Amino acid sequence: MDLVPALQEPLKKVLGPATAKVMAEHLGLHTVGDLLHHYPRRYEERGQLTHLADLPMDEHVTVVAQVADARLHTFASSKAPRGKGQRLEVTITDGSGRLQLVFFGNGVHKPHKELLPGTRAMFAGKVSVFNRRLQLAHPAYELLHGDTEGEETVESWAGALIPLYPATAKLESWKLAKAIQTVLPSAQEAVDPLPESLREGRGLVSLPEALLKIHRPHTKADIEDARARLKWDEAFVLQIALARRRHAESQLPAVPRKPGPDGLLTAFDDRLPFTLTDGQQKVSREIFDDLATDHPMHRLLQGEVGSGKTLVALRAMLAVVDSGGQAVMLAPTEVLAQQHHRSVVEMMGELAEGGMLGGAEHATKVVLLTGSMGAAARRHALLDLATGEAGIVIGTHALIEDKVQFHDLGLVVVDEQHRFGVEQRDALRGKGKQPPHLLVMTATPIPRTVAMTVFGDLETSVLDQLPAGRSPIASHVVPAADKPHFLARAWERVREEVSNGHQAYVVCPRIGDEDDDPKKGAKQSKQPPEGDADKRPPLAVLDVAEQLAKGPLQGLKVEVLHGRMQPDDKDAVMRRFAAGETDVLVATTVIEVGVNVPNATAMVIMDADRFGVSQLHQLRGRVGRGSAPGLCLLVSEMPEASAARQRLNAVASTRDGFELSRIDLEQRREGDVLGQAQSGARTSLRVLAVIEDEEVIAEARQEAAAVVAADPELTGLPGLRTALEALLDEEREQYLEKG
Repeated sequence: MDLVPALQEPLKKVLGPATAKVMAEHLGLHTVGDLLHHYPRRYEERGQLTHLADLPMDEHVTVVAQVADARLHTFASSKAPRGKGQRLEVTITDGSGRLQLVFFGNGVHKPHKELLPGTRAMFAGKVSVFNRRLQLAHPAYELLHGDTEGEETVESWAGALIPLYPATAKLESWKLAKAIQTVLPSAQEAVDPLPESLREGRGLVSLPEALLKIHRPHTKADIEDARARLKWDEAFVLQIALARRRHAESQLPAVPRKPGPDGLLTAFDDRLPFTLTDGQQKVSREIFDDLATDHPMHRLLQGEVGSGKTLVALRAMLAVVDSGGQAVMLAPTEVLAQQHHRSVVEMMGELAEGGMLGGAEHATKVVLLTGSMGAAARRHALLDLATGEAGIVIGTHALIEDKVQFHDLGLVVVDEQHRFGVEQRDALRGKGKQPPHLLVMTATPIPRTVAMTVFGDLETSVLDQLPAGRSPIASHVVPAADKPHFLARAWERVREEVSNGHQAYVVCPRIGDEDDDPKKGAKQSKQPPEGDADKRPPLAVLDVAEQLAKGPLQGLKVEVLHGRMQPDDKDAVMRRFAAGETDVLVATTVIEVGVNVPNATAMVIMDADRFGVSQLHQLRGRVGRGSAPGLCLLVSEMPEASAARQRLNAVASTRDGFELSRIDLEQRREGDVLGQAQSGARTSLRVLAVIEDEEVIAEARQEAAAVVAADPELTGLPGLRTALEALLDEEREQYLEKG
């Protein structure tokens, strides 16, 4: 594969080793091609300046402004005791505000000569406060006269739009701009990844033209043209990678798994005390159709909290057992694995007692395997897996260890995709004689665009109706700082629920034992610090439980649950709570997923602003699981106008998980979402915004599927193959390979 030599040229050859080193270390740029794809963050227009009035504190900024005033002061200091210390104070203005620049010591001579009143320049530095005024200390600057410095500067400043690049303290935006001007001629040699018919059909400019226009635009229309084209590149190359993977998966052999006419699945359906919702039936049909084919199913099952995903997954597992195979359910935590095991055994009744007295005719064994099991129980479980005695296995990543052997693994169900590494899924899939079918469940609804971008290799099924008998949940924000009596009322409501025979959860962001460093806790909190509430460490389970038991909930049975308890203790606490022996469970987010106690009707989430939107939605789904209505109170000390409070208001105002996941995405950048999903790989998206560019992504997916169907190896599209190799650097290649 002959790659484009000009774009592969290392930067150290073109720009010199010092600059190249900074670019590599701070911006991850190594070749001419990397630098050409480092796009401007925004553009300054001559005469339309960054508003000095809006400068963010502690951020590295670039401003274009005019010098209003410059004064040199001398002063005495420890280094210059005779009053010989020098300080140059320069005031700059852009019409919207004024900003003080300050230079000290030997650093004053050059700016003193150059920054005369009336001079226009670009300044870059970190915004700080001195004497209650904003200032830049020792900013780097670039004069904007352009007539004394030879042709090059005139040329680079003559354009109407000044590109401002994502920069670092070590490398100002205009130095990046100069470096890019140096390599811009190489853009002519960029090989176009888009098939010509696609490019012309959509009226997109060529790649060399797009690179030229994004770095050196003359009009706003140039920027629009360039961005439209570069968005297509990102969406299309990513979708080609996913389409090739779907194609490769469809070529793999798998054992078709069809349930028998009067087998385990029929016996199970006959036992159910209710009928499946239309949604559950539709999704089950999609899954059974996939299982019946001779290549591996790859399906993402997403559903609202409480929409009955576990039941759908269990029916798929039973279908596989019916056909003589084994099915595995992988849970992210031991608490959850135990919970799943308990609920599966309860739902199946005597059908889960295979090989035991009193087991039903079609029964199978349901085995739990976790890391903390005793040696004897573990040996027993491993034997059941290897002989095929256990048709259904539920466990944590302990299932992935080398010792674990299956008789005939037919289906892998992964609960909560985002908690499970790609490598782990891969290791488990390697345990089948042929690749097993794969079903991934997630309770955090994912907007369609993200699903297409991140999980584009999985077919998607959506459960969006709640089963009959699920109750509505009322959610309210409790502003503890502004209205402390609201918090007192919240505890009264908990007492009322308990006196009506129900139970409640109280959730805190932190455990509060000695290993639990508050500084660390604050750092890990999902949301950026805002206001005073962030100055104290997040509230902790152990402290809150003690305060409640002695104070507002005195006389009620209060217990704690958190991730650092011994597994047996955790299980005992959960059992007591499920049996109704405990009134109030004070817990961390270990209860976030899958915990099912229908009698729990109220939840109070302390420091709710410390949790992400989807996490709050997940937590709230733990109440209202029975016939009594649920109540969720989001307690926060954040001021009303803060972004954190707006986030909480959004959660309180809608039960629609898909709507909330959109809000979540718009508030966090989708880079985080993609980064997370790409097993930590740096997001490859530079101009594509997952939520805004929904249409581009959907169209690119269609085009990519057509291209791959016609030419899976891309033999006729060398430019596209080159772009694909660049996208799939090793880490991503492995990521996509393992899926």
